[in-house]
Amino acid sequence: MVPSFIDGTGMGLGMHPFGQDDIGHDYLSMVMRGAQRSIYVMVVIGFLGGSIGIVVGSISGYFRGWIDALLMRLTDFVITIPTIIIGSVVGYHFGNLGVGFLAFYLGIFAWTGLSRLVRGEFLKLREMEFVDAARVAGASNRRIIFKHILPNAVGIIIVSVTLLMSGAILLETALSYLGFGVVAPDVSLGSLISQFQDSFTIRPWLFWWPGLFIITIALSINFIGDGLRDAFDPRQRRRLGKKEKAASRDQAKIAAASN
Repeated sequence: MVPSFIDGTGMGLGMHPFGQDDIGHDYLSMVMRGAQRSIYVMVVIGFLGGSIGIVVGSISGYFRGWIDALLMRLTDFVITIPTIIIGSVVGYHFGNLGVGFLAFYLGIFAWTGLSRLVRGEFLKLREMEFVDAARVAGASNRRIIFKHILPNAVGIIIVSVTLLMSGAILLETALSYLGFGVVAPDVSLGSLISQFQDSFTIRPWLFWWPGLFIITIALSINFIGDGLRDAFDPRQRRRLGKKEKAASRDQAKIAAASN
């Protein structure tokens, strides 16, 4: 009997560290290809949904009035459309056109939650004193939005977009698992889980590796979002600066008391 570490269907440290599938394909290559396609879908959905959500939310929150009412009713309508059903229909009929087509259509319906968060942030920030000062100084609406309000809303935007991207990879996984996402001969992490779900008790690594990559990618995106928020949000920087000043004052008091 061939040892498991060199067995073509086993997992080990040889030529096939992730093992092989039923017909001898290297599973490491398949997982890497699946991760590439899943990340591609995640980035497209995040970019498209994030762009639409930021534009709709900022315009609605800044101008208010009938513009706000019109855009929010459009948002309410899009929210009622079940995204997973739209993705299933698109994947079933147009899956042969490539994963980019599916990602584009999913991104069109993924912006609603972000737009509401951005709108709420703009409604709050447009009443702040620095916005009134810029308006009195003669700044245009475009300059107020992009120069004054948007930089102060970047924290909630970054966190919301990263959450949108994490949800996007889970949505793609669910669609591919159901057979309506990435179709053969291409692979994704969800399609690999679906393809080898019957091997869970016999060769569980064929099920573990795609699931581990899905969890790792989703967590990494969230951690990156938290780091970007701390780096680019001016309010977060001011908050951290105050904490550092308070800590330095406490250290100075301790040093003076010891002397």
